[in-house]
Amino acid sequence: MSESVVKKFMFVNRKAPYGTIYALESLEVVLITAAFDQDVSLVFLDDGVFQLKKSQQTKAIEIKNFSPTYRALDGYDVEKLYVEKESMDARGLTEDDLLVDVTVLSSAEIGALMNEQDVVLSF
Repeated sequence: MSESVVKKFMFVNRKAPYGTIYALESLEVVLITAAFDQDVSLVFLDDGVFQLKKSQQTKAIEIKNFSPTYRALDGYDVEKLYVEKESMDARGLTEDDLLVDVTVLSSAEIGALMNEQDVVLSF
């Protein structure tokens, strides 16, 4: 029996959490990939930074708030969460506004990190 090969997967989240299916689909694919013991990291840029915002209220749009699921990622050994500083700054957010611990990186630093990955998927 051959040993499984661990690949580095990076999921890039660019869309707001609600209004499209991208954010939820990304989260589901992340959980599936992590279940197969792959090296998973997530990057949040552009409006994707809102996916991690604390105290999301979705009752008025009649959609379930799935943001608490980000807190469960640690249980799947998904601990590499990165947020682009420029995207946070442009949207008036700070690390204190986010519901999970992240590493804030510049656009250039995120680009360098992307170059280290085997697979980069953008949602």
